[in-house]
Amino acid sequence: MTTAIDLFAGLGGWSTGARMAGVDVLWAANHWQSAVQWHSENHPDTIHSCQDLHQADWTSVPSHDILLASPCCQGHSKARGKASGNPQHDASRSTAWAVVSALEFHRPGVALVENVTEFMAWTLYPAWAAAMQALGYQIAPHIIDCADLGVPQNRVRLVLVCTLSKAPLHLNLQRYQHQPATSFIDFDAGNWSDIERKGRATATLERIQAGRATYGERFVFSYYGNTKSGRSLQRPIGTITTRDRWAIVDGNRMRMLTADENLLAMSFPRETKRPANHRLTVHLAGNAVPPLAACRVLEAVRTAA
Repeated sequence: MTTAIDLFAGLGGWSTGARMAGVDVLWAANHWQSAVQWHSENHPDTIHSCQDLHQADWTSVPSHDILLASPCCQGHSKARGKASGNPQHDASRSTAWAVVSALEFHRPGVALVENVTEFMAWTLYPAWAAAMQALGYQIAPHIIDCADLGVPQNRVRLVLVCTLSKAPLHLNLQRYQHQPATSFIDFDAGNWSDIERKGRATATLERIQAGRATYGERFVFSYYGNTKSGRSLQRPIGTITTRDRWAIVDGNRMRMLTADENLLAMSFPRETKRPANHRLTVHLAGNAVPPLAACRVLEAVRTAA
């Protein structure tokens, strides 16, 4: 298994992990031009397509051994409720059917489909799984905390290992030592500000006070959400999202993670090319599959197959 295609490729988490695992990504697609642009910058030898994959002409896509896919997760995720713009219908969820369409034509031996764990609670998941099985694919669900694979981030995701085999392929994923947030945070970088500056939100000050009581003068905390206290720098950071979430406290100063730190928390290599725009980089990072997790899943598939 040496070749792959990457559907909903984004910044290229699956593709970068595949490269780390010695798999050549022949073709990658996304409907968002910015994602295609930066995937192209980092994977110049891959053929790229910017299109709605519901409209893909699979005859123009190279034959491959592995299909990699991360269909849109926002329609499934509890992290983004209706009040935050989640349409709560199947327009975004239906992107998963492009996986079925691609597999019907090419029939690679393996498909790896990544999503949030709620994907399997989708109303149409039984129909989707039945379509996959009708094509001959056995489905083995794996719920993975990427921190267990060496990514410096607690990020729980579902990976469906789909194989043309008589029985589902359950992976024996080695558990790696957890990597702390200190492995990627640079205290000499970023734009620091005084914690006690005028206009600082009361909720922010309360989170900082709670963090100090538990972790001392250096820690991280979630700038939004329901988390009321901090988080130790000696453990992986929490889930990286598509907007600035994690703030660092160092004594009397604080700042948000830099764009580069967001990428490193996702396990992208330091040499990864990215937009100059901070917000766009954070969005691309938060949408991605952590490359190190992707690599280790692919290595486990190769061992088990």
